[in-house]
Amino acid sequence: MYHSISTGRNLFLALLLIISLSVIFPEEIIAQQEQQGSQLDEDVRRKFDYYFYGALNAKSLGKYAEAMDLFQHCYALDSTNANVSVELGTFYNVLQEKDKALDFFRRSVRYDPANYYYNMMLAGLSKELGLKQEVIDIYIHLSQLYPEKLDIRFELANAFAESGDFQKAIDVLTELEKNTGINEMIALNKFRLYSMMNEKEKAFDEIRQIIEKNPSEQKYLILMGDLYLEDSKRDKALEYYDRAKVIDPDNPALILSMVNYYEKTNDKQAAQAELQKAVTNSSIEVDVKLQLLTRYLSILQQSKQDMKQVNSLFETLFEQHPNNSQLNMIYGNVLLLQENKEGAAEQFRIYTKANPEDPAGYEQLLRIALPEEDMEKIKEVTIEALKHLPQEPQFYFYLGAAHYQQENKKEALKVFEEGLANAIFRNPIVESDFHGQIGDLNYSLGNKEVAFESYEKALKLNPQNLPVLNNYSYYLSLEKRDLDKAEQMSGITVKVEPMNPTYLDTYGWVLYEQGSYTLARMYIEQAIQYSKGEPSPDVLEHYGDVLFKTGDKEKAIEQWKKAKEAGGGSATLKKKIKTGKL
Repeated sequence: MYHSISTGRNLFLALLLIISLSVIFPEEIIAQQEQQGSQLDEDVRRKFDYYFYGALNAKSLGKYAEAMDLFQHCYALDSTNANVSVELGTFYNVLQEKDKALDFFRRSVRYDPANYYYNMMLAGLSKELGLKQEVIDIYIHLSQLYPEKLDIRFELANAFAESGDFQKAIDVLTELEKNTGINEMIALNKFRLYSMMNEKEKAFDEIRQIIEKNPSEQKYLILMGDLYLEDSKRDKALEYYDRAKVIDPDNPALILSMVNYYEKTNDKQAAQAELQKAVTNSSIEVDVKLQLLTRYLSILQQSKQDMKQVNSLFETLFEQHPNNSQLNMIYGNVLLLQENKEGAAEQFRIYTKANPEDPAGYEQLLRIALPEEDMEKIKEVTIEALKHLPQEPQFYFYLGAAHYQQENKKEALKVFEEGLANAIFRNPIVESDFHGQIGDLNYSLGNKEVAFESYEKALKLNPQNLPVLNNYSYYLSLEKRDLDKAEQMSGITVKVEPMNPTYLDTYGWVLYEQGSYTLARMYIEQAIQYSKGEPSPDVLEHYGDVLFKTGDKEKAIEQWKKAKEAGGGSATLKKKIKTGKL
């Protein structure tokens, strides 16, 4: 009974279905097998055929481990069989055992040297392994066997080029050209090779041949101009662009080449004029215009010119293409650059109406509303977005955050929970943030155990979620439970962000609850030092508490009073100030 290989290989072997040779040419395998099998004695041949056809059947059914074992039995019976060798080579190649695969592919070619597919598979793996001379030898061998297969000549030329022998590569292409005549692919390859040899005139001669053969083909003239421009021969480039203009001055490829030419010659005004003329040309397709328009806007930005000069251009485009909402999206972004937020929002609203299932329009509207902290606008945009895009988590997040900001905690909690239930999370970090928000909301609503469960889920998805690590550790310290765990979590936050006053205060407070008052004072003082503006009432009260514990009672009362004046603090703050004690 044969032994099955480990199931861990099956993930790799599943790929074999699309690349296995028996799928590509089963008739050839069977015919070759019959020919090769005739060389075995009758008893061995019967066993070999039994295992071989069993292997092909197992492979066709997706039983790759079984197939590989059966092919190995075949190999034990006849190690000279090319079919078996190439099958085993294919298996080992997929399993990333490249040396074994190479050995089996070499065997398949040794025992069936005229087989085109076996040679090509050996060439492909040899190329992957950097065996340059072997690749050359294989393609020379194949080009002699199959002179009608012109793609082999290209591969041979590439193999010579890869090995650094550019002249031999050119010689192969020149010989090929005798069979095919002058064509674009060969000429461009020879241009590239001559350029690598720094024989520029010979390189350009290759393109001239194509132009002479196709004098009315504008694309070759543009190509020649582009190549001369890349070579910094601007006069020559312009000569070919001018010849191309005679054929079709409105060709978008020519316009882009001319823009590139004007940019390289530092003639920004000419570049703009070229683009402006093209964008307003009614004969040019709108998709091409959008490409040109984007380029035009890029030039204006780079040269720091007034973006308002394009507004009239957009008016023309809207007249020509009233139903193209992509123009609204582009114009909205342009108006944002002009700091015209109201006008930009109007364009984005038009875009979302035309494309309700594209999140981009809603995201741009949020981009305007978020800095203004316009919670009602944020809610309006996200509610509309979720009607059409219930799978997008960002809209639940912003809607929930807006409710949270307005102290609508139960509504915020509902939104975040709906997000977890309905959204598609492509990133565990985003999903972790949802659990973090749910934890914060539940804690503030008094559901402490549910909050801690949510924090655990958040950290399982993203162990480095700093806001969750901070809040979880702080709330544990307030509950005076799991303080070692709280100290460990809070310690991560201050290590990652050692100047974050919130994280420093939390770490100091956890240390305080552990009884490490001197260390706690040090961290809370750092929290005050790094606070932007006046520290929060909680930080000031914490500082007072730790000062009291370290023996500085007068200064402690002073900090408690500051906390009260700042408008916050704990329920016991007034009693601390009145009694002068914790």
